[in-house]
Amino acid sequence: MDDEDALKLVFDVSNSNTLQNSLDILIQTAKSDSGRTHLASKRILPALLTILHSQTLLIDHHILSLCFKLLRNLCAGELVNQNLFLEFDGLVIVVSRILRLEVGSDRMLVRWGLQVLANVCLAGKRHQRAVWEELFPVGFVSLARLGCKEVFDPLCMVIYTCCDGNPEWFPELYGDSGWPVVVELVRTASSASFGEDWIKLILSRICLEESQLPVLFSKLRLKDIHEGEDSESKDDQFSSEQAFLLQILSEFLNEQIEDVTVSNDVALFVYGIFKKSTRVLEHAVRGKSSLPSGVTAVDVLGYSLTILRDICANDSARGNEEDVVDVLLSYGLIELLLIVLGDLEPPAIIRKGIKQSENQDGASSSSKPCPYKGFRRDIVALIGNCVYRRKHAQDKLRDRSGVLLLLQQCVTDEDNPFLREWGIWSVRNMLEGNEENQKVVSELQLQGSVDIPEISALGLRVEVDQNTRRAKLVNVS
Repeated sequence: MDDEDALKLVFDVSNSNTLQNSLDILIQTAKSDSGRTHLASKRILPALLTILHSQTLLIDHHILSLCFKLLRNLCAGELVNQNLFLEFDGLVIVVSRILRLEVGSDRMLVRWGLQVLANVCLAGKRHQRAVWEELFPVGFVSLARLGCKEVFDPLCMVIYTCCDGNPEWFPELYGDSGWPVVVELVRTASSASFGEDWIKLILSRICLEESQLPVLFSKLRLKDIHEGEDSESKDDQFSSEQAFLLQILSEFLNEQIEDVTVSNDVALFVYGIFKKSTRVLEHAVRGKSSLPSGVTAVDVLGYSLTILRDICANDSARGNEEDVVDVLLSYGLIELLLIVLGDLEPPAIIRKGIKQSENQDGASSSSKPCPYKGFRRDIVALIGNCVYRRKHAQDKLRDRSGVLLLLQQCVTDEDNPFLREWGIWSVRNMLEGNEENQKVVSELQLQGSVDIPEISALGLRVEVDQNTRRAKLVNVS
C-alpha cells in the first residue's frame, strides 16, 4: 500500500477529507470493541503504519500523536489488529520513532508509543518475544534514561508483561545484559517517581522471589570514592537509590504479605543492612515525620526494619517448623532489637509523667530519640512477631531482661502511632504458653512511681529506677 492509497482508505472509512479530522474520528471509533473489530475488517492499521513510515508525507508533532493514540486503541484487545501490527513491521516503525524522540515536549509521544507496544504484548508469547527482541537491552536502557514518569510506567508495563508471559526472561533481566536495565529503572523511579505498580512487580520478582536483592543493592551503592579514601569507609553509607529499593520492597511485602515467601539468604541480607544502619542512631535526632523521613540513612534503617517485621509476620502465620524467623534468631535478632529498644528514650507519655530530676527528660543522658515516627512501634512489632508461639524466643527475651522492657511499650505515644496496640499484642505473645515469663511479670515490685491514667488503666505504673534514673513500667497488683 502506497502513501496515496493509505490516505484514501483513512479518508473513506472516516468519511472525512483531512488527515487530522480523520484520525480524530477513528480514535473515537476504536474506543469500543465493535469499533476496533470494524476497523480491523477495513485494515486501517496497515494504512496507518504506511502513513507513519512515509518518507514523503509531512507528519508534524500533532499528527504523530494522533497516529500513536489510534494505534494504541486499535491494539487494545483486538487480536486481528495485534497480528497486523507485527505483520506490517509496526514494531520497527514505532520503536524507531520513539527512540528518536527527545524527552522534553515529546515525552507524551513516547508514552503513547509505549502504550501501543504494551497493548501488543497482551496478545501473547509471539508478540512479547517480538517486542523483547527489538528492545532488550539497549532500547529499554535508553527509554529508562529519559527519566520521566510519563514514560516510566508504560515502559515497566512492557517489561513486566513480556517477562510474566515468559518467566525464563527474568534471569535475562538479572544477567550481565539485563542489570543495566534494572539499575536504570530504579534510578529513574527514585528520582522521577511512578504512578503504577509495574515497577513494584518487577523488583519484587527479581529481589524477593529470585533472591537477587544482594546483587542489585550492591549495584546501587554510592559511586564516588574520593582519591585516597578507603573504599571500606563507604560501607556504612547508603545511596538514595538503595533506600528507595528497600521502600519499594517494604511496601510490596506489606501489601502482599500472604503471597510472598522470602528466602533465608535475602532475610539475612536485610538483617545485615539493619544492623549496619543502626549506626545512624548514634547521632540521630527525633524524627518529625514517618517514613520516608527524607534522610537516606534513616530510611534504610526504617525500611530494613519493616521488611524484617513483615517477613517474620508471614513466617509466623505459616507456622513452619524451620522458618526464616528461627534463622534470624540464631544470628542474634532478638538481642539486637532489645539493645536498640533499651537505648531509646522512654515514650513521650512516660517522659511527661516522670518528676524532674538531674535529667530534664527523666532519662539517662545516653538515651536516643526515635529517628522517625513509628520506629519504636516497628521494633516492638518485630519482637512480637518473633516471639509468637516460639517458646525458645520467649525464653531468650526473658534471659536478656526483655520482659519489663516490653511491658514499658504498652502505652500511647505521640511519636509512635499504635504503639500501645502493638505493645499489648507483643506482650500477649511473650506470655502465651510461657509460665516463666508470666511469673516474672507477677513478681514485679514497685520501687517508687508516678500515676498516669492511661498506664493505670492497664494495671501498670511508671517507676523510676533510683540507680539508673531510667523509667520503667511495673505491675501494680
